Formats: sequence, structure tokens, C-alpha cells
Amino acid sequence: MSRFLVAATPAAGHVNPGLPIVRALTAAGHDVLVSTGPAFEAAVTAAGARFVPMPAGTWIDAAELDTLFPERARLTGARQFRFDLRTFFTAPAGAQAAHLLSLLPGFRPDAVVADTGFVGGGLVAEAAGVPFGVYGISVFPYASRDVAPFGSALPPRADLPGRVRNRVLGAALRRYVSGPSVAELNRQRTVVGLPPGRATVLDWNDRTGLYLQLSPPGFDYPRSDLPTVVHEIGMPEPPVPPGWTPPPWWRDLAGRRVVVVTQGTVATDPALLLRPALDGLAGLDVLVVALTGGADPASLGPLPPNARAAAYAPYGPLLRSAAMMVTNGGFGGVQLAVAAGLPLVVAGRTEDKAEVAARVAWSGVGLDLRTQRPTPGMLAAAARQVLASPVLARRSAELAARAPSADAPARAVALLEELARTGGPVHRSASPTPSRHRA
Repeated sequence: MSRFLVAATPAAGHVNPGLPIVRALTAAGHDVLVSTGPAFEAAVTAAGARFVPMPAGTWIDAAELDTLFPERARLTGARQFRFDLRTFFTAPAGAQAAHLLSLLPGFRPDAVVADTGFVGGGLVAEAAGVPFGVYGISVFPYASRDVAPFGSALPPRADLPGRVRNRVLGAALRRYVSGPSVAELNRQRTVVGLPPGRATVLDWNDRTGLYLQLSPPGFDYPRSDLPTVVHEIGMPEPPVPPGWTPPPWWRDLAGRRVVVVTQGTVATDPALLLRPALDGLAGLDVLVVALTGGADPASLGPLPPNARAAAYAPYGPLLRSAAMMVTNGGFGGVQLAVAAGLPLVVAGRTEDKAEVAARVAWSGVGLDLRTQRPTPGMLAAAARQVLASPVLARRSAELAARAPSADAPARAVALLEELARTGGPVHRSASPTPSRHRA
């Protein structure tokens, strides 16, 4: 038996992807201690793990960013990205690391595991020398000579002009976007006694002994310089919450072409996607299921006859009944749609969503509308195109077969066991970056 200390940023898109891995670790007999926000205590204990809440000052509620920081709402593009890197990811890192370090003497983990956005995890690995693993809850964000910098949403280019482009854009991003977070990260490093450095949160951390990328090979861009500890294992399906019962309209799914529309749990203004999708798809021979991410479905207004709405529905059983997904590009929902072999229509530009959308188009599993505010007509046209062609669904199924969702937890356990046993690094045996699909 090994002991794993798991830390997750208290947001659904960061915690939920890790819970099936936690459940599989505990089922395999390992001792797992999870620290995240108090709202997730029941889900963590249901996965069989022990729970320690993250104290105040170690996290910021992602859903409340614009409320807590009104100035953020006025920012767009690179300016908003720069703000988020400094405020949401970097500023809590010292307190995060100090909290985890306080848990080490009593728990004595064989490895610490954190989600991509939990910057304090890397500081713990450096300060305490403990084996460190990461599970990737977004597209792979780190620099590469073959890929334009994270935030540009440009397709990859590995030829000479492309690598020049990537280097120039990378330098510009470091100067104007990620670079200003270096001073903040160095302030956080001093909290746990680490010397200053030159790295940003978008620089690869050499202390990472294992990186579990929760997407299948072929979804993300190929990189000739991908670190050898990165393993693309696919997105594990989250468990159905205990006590959840299907709503009365669930029986309507049978025999219909179901289109799931979701904005995830962060960028949830229904005027951006849910309402335009309901209006645009009202004239199609489909059953639309709109998920509000926790908000009251009444906030959507009157529903067309071919629509149903819910604050929540478990993705696994819902997507197995669906024909396609319309989304603003939340990484977890996109990956679960791919795992179910569904084609996608994506319309989102905030947070990491432009990068996710770009990879949906590049990998051949869906359409990127390249907008934050699609019109009903745009969404209707895109849905018709997707539903009329089997190519996108076939490609999605191909990717799903490379890293089945059902196999992801067991693969994660095997790799984490090796990390705990050897101290890392845990290298992959073969390249997981096949060339781009060509329909």
C-alpha cells in the first residue's frame, strides 16, 4: 500500500476529473488524503478517501472571480489571461504549499498529486523533495518549439517558419502576459523558503515525475519535445452522484437525436450559448438537453417544445444517449463527449476555451465557431452540418478507442503506483503524439 496526498483547486473542472482516479486508488488498497474546498467533502469521502479542507487564503472561487474582482469583468483576451495567471493561479500558491507541507509529517505521503492549476503542488515538490504527479485538466499548456504559445489558439506548425513564429510569439507572451506573474510567483516561493527563479506558471516544472493528461492521443497537438513523463490516458467518467434520480423527461431521450448543450460551471451566462442554442435548434428534429451548470433552469426562460433543461445531469449516461454536444469549450465536457464518440460544436473564447476549441477543430472531432457569442442561426447551421456528416463522429470514436474512458482510472493507478514505488520519473515507452487526422 502507498500513501497519496492529492490536492485540487476547488472548482468542479479541477476536482471532478480527479475523483475517479482517487476512487480507483482507494479501491486498489492505497491510503489517499485529498485536500480541496469544503464543498467537495462529500464527493471525496464517497470516493473512499480521507478529506482535509483547504483553509481560507489558499484558493479563490472561480465562479466568483468577476464578483470578487470587478476589474476583471472589463478585461478581455490577453489582459484577462494575464490577470487570471497572477490572481487565480499564482497568488494563492505560497499558502497552498504551506498548507500541504503542514500535512506531510502526519501523513508521510509516498507521492503528492495535484491538478494542473494547483501551482502550490510544484512548490511542495521542490521544497520537500517528495515525488510529484499532475493530472492535466486542460489542454497541455506548456511551451514547445512545435506549438504556438498557450493563449494564442493557433494551430501547430513544426516547420522552420512555424518554429520561428512559435518562438517570436512565445517571447511576446512571456513579456506581456505570463512574464508579469514571475514576481508574484517569486513572492509565493519565499513563503515556503524557496529562492527566487525565472519561471512562470506556464513553464514546465522539471520536478514533475508523472503527468497524466486526461485526453486521448490525437486530440492535443503533436510535439517533438513533449516531456517523456506525459501520458495521455483519456478522461475518466465521473461517477453518478449517490441519490441522483433521472428527471421525468429522461424517458424522452429514447429514440431521439439528442443534442446536449452546456456551458460548464464557470462561464455560465445563458445569453452567451444556452439561449441562442435553444432558439437556433428549435426548428430541428432533435431533442435538446440544456444543462445550466447548477443555475435554476427557469433562468433560461420559456423552452421550445423540443427542449428539456436541468441544473445538472450525469454526463456518462446522458452522453451515451446523445448524438452531439454544443459547448463553450470546457475541457472536461469536451473530453467526455469525445469519450462517448460524439461530434462537437464549440463556441467559447474565455479561460482556456479558445485553445480547447482550436484542438476540437484540428483533431477533426467537431467545429470551432471561433466566437464567444454565436447567433441562433450560426448554431443551427453548425448542428445541421455535424448531424448530416458521419465523419466527425467517426473521428471522435477513433480517438476514444485510443484511450477508453473506462480504462483511464486503472491506467492512472498503475502509473501512480510506479511513481510512488520509484520516486519517478515515470517515462512513457512510446510516443503518444500521432500525426493529425486527415479526413
